[in-house]
Amino acid sequence: MRTLVGALLTIWIAGLALADTRLAAEDERAAETVKQLERDWVDAERAGDTEKLSRIVADDWTGIDNDGRKLTKEQLIARIKSGDSKAESIELGPMEVKVLGDAAVVQGSDVEVGAANGKHASVQIIWMDVFANRGGKWVCVRSQSARAQSAAAATPARPRWPI
Repeated sequence: MRTLVGALLTIWIAGLALADTRLAAEDERAAETVKQLERDWVDAERAGDTEKLSRIVADDWTGIDNDGRKLTKEQLIARIKSGDSKAESIELGPMEVKVLGDAAVVQGSDVEVGAANGKHASVQIIWMDVFANRGGKWVCVRSQSARAQSAAAATPARPRWPI
């Protein structure tokens, strides 16, 4: 009897380990998929390819841009089509991905060089995108970005929270 219980317990633990390994592999594939979508997004912005961008961004997408303005997918597409904002180059920094089932959060940074409203600029951006797996296809549903601050500007004069 003890042998049978021991064998069943061993099989159960092995099954849990295999299931955990399978889930980790699925999360890693999902992470690589959304990282590729981020790279595709950059390529689409540089090329002004709104069709490609439309496949990456969900119809109900909203984002907060570098100036704190809320954008819908339609406004994002219109901004790129207008040519008022043109990216000459976008160099992606490292990306971190946290997969949470059918959702994935991507945090990263980039350096963007281009023109906006006739003014040439180079700026470092930090951003976060939220992707959802809808029917087996990953799409971006939310985004937020901000201009990165210099190290001196990011250091508060006093602690934010009293200790």
